[in-house]
Amino acid sequence: MLTDSQSPADADLIKDVTEADFMAEVIDGSLEVPVIVDFWAPWCGPCRQLGPALEAEVKAARGKVRMVKVNVDENQAIAAQLRVQSIPTVYAFFQGRPVDAFQGALPPSELKKFVEKLAAMAGDGGLADAIEAAEAMLAEGAVADAAETFAAILGEDPNIAEAHGGLVRAYIAAGDLDRAEGFLNAVPEKLAASAPVEAARAQLALARQAADAGPIAELEARVAADPDDHQARFDLAQAQHAAGDVAGAIDSLLELFRRDREWNEGAARAQLFTIFDALKPNDPLALKGRRRLSSMMFA
Repeated sequence: MLTDSQSPADADLIKDVTEADFMAEVIDGSLEVPVIVDFWAPWCGPCRQLGPALEAEVKAARGKVRMVKVNVDENQAIAAQLRVQSIPTVYAFFQGRPVDAFQGALPPSELKKFVEKLAAMAGDGGLADAIEAAEAMLAEGAVADAAETFAAILGEDPNIAEAHGGLVRAYIAAGDLDRAEGFLNAVPEKLAASAPVEAARAQLALARQAADAGPIAELEARVAADPDDHQARFDLAQAQHAAGDVAGAIDSLLELFRRDREWNEGAARAQLFTIFDALKPNDPLALKGRRRLSSMMFA
């Protein structure tokens, strides 16, 4: 429904959502661009101040972010799942997961920074042909050539998140994890939370874990003997991923989350997000896994 101040174009950027379309508009929608979720209620005075100011910044971003509004009085289940205890509360989702949040009203300057930070997460598409070529080299195993190409791209424009992430992944593929970590730590702050850099960070974390993975057969036997041995199931997922069985690792972690989502301070969910982040956003395993996890979280 359009408000009096919304044009049809604005309606694509700012929508009212309910429990019925939250998954499609927020979880799925954030795979394309960051989605801001404004939890509000008609009786909330600060909400009436924050909402229009936030909407103005979203419109100013010209499609780099979108916004949805959730009336907590009418959608209490969503608010409960995200532990919304007071309003206004604002969450930001990107790549299917929460990436930022705040409570209460913020001054205009802080709202502007909040939206600009989210807009930067989508990265910069410049030098697309060179990036595509470097990615092809990396996929074909020409690691040194890929690293050289990504480095050359950064020489042309140091603000391309895809090139930073690609160079880190090239170092990981070469087995030089320390160099990958050093370069990752040197990524400019404004790009550190971008999707390509977060993906490289997730891949590095998984590469570090692979060195400590245990024998799969032994861990499978422990889980079979005691299905409630959560540590064994978690270790099995790590071993499966280290062996290249990404689908198996996701299945193991989803089963662990189903059995006890709060185990070890939510370790299963955190590990799932690490795996999803390491995959490309449109990877079928990531898409299916995120949807299955979200269905469990918001069931």
